[in-house]
Amino acid sequence: MTQARANNRTTRARSGGQGFTKGGRRTGAAADRVGAQRRPKGSGGRRTPATGEFALPVTTTPALPAVDAFAELPLPGEILATLGQEGVTVPFPIQAATLPNSLAGRDVLGRGRTGSGKTLAFGLALLARTAGLRAEPRKPLALVLVPTRELAGQVTDALTPYARSVRLRLATVVGGLSIGKQASALRAGAEIVVATPGRLKDLIERGDCFLDEVGITVLDEADQMADMGFLPQVTRLLDQVRADGQRMLFSATLDRNVDQLVRRYLTDPVVHSVDPSAGAVTTMEHHVLHVDDTDKRRTTTEIAARDGRVIMFLDTKHAVDRLTKHLLNNGVRAAGLHGGKSQPQRTRTLTQFKDGQVTVLVATNVAARGIHVDNLDLVVNVDPPSDPKDYLHRGGRTARAGESGSVITLVTRDQRREFSRLMTQAGITPSITEVRSGDAELSRITGAQAPSGVPVVIAAPVVERPRRAANSSSRGRRGGRNAQGRSRQDRDTQGRTAEGGTTEARPAAGRRTQGGRPAPDRQEQGRNAPARRTGEAPRRRPRTKPSGERAA
Repeated sequence: MTQARANNRTTRARSGGQGFTKGGRRTGAAADRVGAQRRPKGSGGRRTPATGEFALPVTTTPALPAVDAFAELPLPGEILATLGQEGVTVPFPIQAATLPNSLAGRDVLGRGRTGSGKTLAFGLALLARTAGLRAEPRKPLALVLVPTRELAGQVTDALTPYARSVRLRLATVVGGLSIGKQASALRAGAEIVVATPGRLKDLIERGDCFLDEVGITVLDEADQMADMGFLPQVTRLLDQVRADGQRMLFSATLDRNVDQLVRRYLTDPVVHSVDPSAGAVTTMEHHVLHVDDTDKRRTTTEIAARDGRVIMFLDTKHAVDRLTKHLLNNGVRAAGLHGGKSQPQRTRTLTQFKDGQVTVLVATNVAARGIHVDNLDLVVNVDPPSDPKDYLHRGGRTARAGESGSVITLVTRDQRREFSRLMTQAGITPSITEVRSGDAELSRITGAQAPSGVPVVIAAPVVERPRRAANSSSRGRRGGRNAQGRSRQDRDTQGRTAEGGTTEARPAAGRRTQGGRPAPDRQEQGRNAPARRTGEAPRRRPRTKPSGERAA
């Protein structure tokens, strides 16, 4: 079966005419395709996702039974000990069902609601099967592809303790951060790479990464990668990994965008679905608040001023920035998160939100996946989502890992009909209430209260830079031209100590000499030269002929 899988995948790759050479350059039809990061025209630049569930594949080989405890799994002792240290004692349903099969090397197709434990479901198997191996420079052994930087960070954070316990090296490869540092990590050798498709493609084209040794590949949230236009890049990357390797695909939703990935790259997969996609957040409380358009801003402010943290979703980054500024001016500790922020800014904002320095995270859909915050019990859709899947993933930021939570959507009169249709498509029947700012019912549902009105400022954390040595060349550069000149002069006057103990001064390499003596410094020449009258043309220095010409 392994040989048949290799032959089939090789044939498909050749017939498609797509891929990369070993040096990372595109070949065949791949050279004519435009990168998936360029959004298609029309529809406001957004890709319209395919809707509807595809028929899940039928497993030919029976799946291994689920387990009741991690101790029943063939996991290394170091990983089992780390599970106990991290407080992970009982496997979640998706972990109990898929880990016996993924540890045996089977392909896996898993679907579970957000917060159901998908990361460890594939992560523990990936680490256990890679433990004891050592990657060559630029040649990782396992790959996890994710759609966003935030999700890449979450996966890395979740797997790091377990990878450290079995001495495996993790490298995170995402856009928005230094590609040079990421290339250095790959050149040093990393057994596991967590990557977004675009940045990994760039590193392959640079010759800093090769995927021909990758034996385990994971696609996390593959449907979002398809919605974001990454599908051509994902397929080109999958065509480069080992044809006989293991593939695992996990997501909270599996729509028809993912169908071609499943059919092309998964062979006789074990299929496990915790619950259908439309019911992914049915354990939460869903409230639709009908608000007047003129009172919506005031209602939003009172909800944001509640005790406790809340994520508020809006459609555009400009709307995020405006609401964030308004909340800060009214005494609410808010911070914005959207694609226009740099990666350090986004990381700092998430850290402040998790630590409680920021109580309101105002975000676009960039935060709808890949962000886990403990004890977050409220999500507010200030702007209603336009797609049922967006609603499910926005709401998935709360009620994670068995906790309870509420999803609130503010709907104006002109949005009621469209949003009612969206709720029907999502299979959710929400509680509908008409409210105004200051209402007791608004406070009961959301905990809303009047803000303090005293403007606040969220200060960025002070990061101490490492001190440099006193003789560092960069210290001279920071000191300006004079400091740099002094540094060079000090180096120039240093000579070798002869046997007799004397020090012989030498001219600096590359500096011109006059009669065997070092030429005077230009600044010194400028200070000693007579002053020139205003408006007088500068005197041209006579050209000195080479010594050979003077001798002639």
